[in-house]
Amino acid sequence: MIALELTVPFACWRKGHAREFVETSVLPPPATCYGALLSLVGETDPQRHRGCRVTAGLLNEPQVSVVLRTFWQIKKLEVGQGRGPNAGPDYQQLVVGAKLVVWCDSADEPDPAAGLEARVRRAMRDPGAVSRFGGWSLGESTHLINDARLLDGGAPPGPCRTFVTDPTGTVTMPVWVDHVGAAGTRYATGRLEQIDSAPGRARLPLIPLAAEASGA
Repeated sequence: MIALELTVPFACWRKGHAREFVETSVLPPPATCYGALLSLVGETDPQRHRGCRVTAGLLNEPQVSVVLRTFWQIKKLEVGQGRGPNAGPDYQQLVVGAKLVVWCDSADEPDPAAGLEARVRRAMRDPGAVSRFGGWSLGESTHLINDARLLDGGAPPGPCRTFVTDPTGTVTMPVWVDHVGAAGTRYATGRLEQIDSAPGRARLPLIPLAAEASGA
């Protein structure tokens, strides 16, 4: 298991059914963390490391703000984009000043030695060896990660409110997002638990293999 400590100045971890008012989850779901780790190691194929386990924990109590943006829509074809009826209000919650820990474990990947965990470790120790592009974000492309450090041993630097799996839990978070139709989106059931040591591997949500029917 490997862990990264991250700071993110502002981010929105959008809830799946949010529309005109874009609510944020309290912390990034496993699917978002998985995408961020793929970006870190320069991997463009989202299928590459299915089978790893990923979760996040929050080290602080960040503020939540609301911003008003202009939402572009097509109501009248004869009117320019973003003008008149083709523009509408869009409210978005932003988590401000989040300090997080993201865990990754590759023991369940088909080839753990070449898994995401090993690649993250190499990327953090020798970033010049990674071929990647664009800013490194945790969520939308504008929600950039400010700094990161590798936590040897996986223990958080302090008490950490973490999403861990629990079949009796009341929190569900996506572990795989199907952006076309949403039929293939998978979720993990769990709860937010205050921990001060690395969670057990079995408690980390699984990024499901392609043939699996659930992400628990």
